Amino acid sequence: MFLTPLIGVTLGAIIALFLPWEIPLVYKSYTALAILATLDAIFGGMRAQLEGDFIFSKFIISFFANSIMAVALAYLGNVLGIDIYMGAVVAFSIRLFNNLALIREFAFIKYRQRESE
Repeated sequence: MFLTPLIGVTLGAIIALFLPWEIPLVYKSYTALAILATLDAIFGGMRAQLEGDFIFSKFIISFFANSIMAVALAYLGNVLGIDIYMGAVVAFSIRLFNNLALIREFAFIKYRQRESE
């Protein structure tokens, strides 16, 4: 079900809060993009699971390819002196909210179907 990835993300966030490690300032924008990219893949996987179209290998490839490409684009923009990472933040944010909206709609439809039975 879609609860398993959500539990994994929650546990990972809780563990990260208690680790005595801080990300160096120069890597903060890269880390933010990697987090957004992986969250996009996670919520996309949840949406695919709800739609009955989930493929694990596709999820894993999306998870790592999104984060690597986002960080690579941010690095390239940094080398060129262009804030490309802002475009990636906007793109991943739009996708993230779109996936969340579709998950919410699916949950609402399922709730209404159960209520009418």
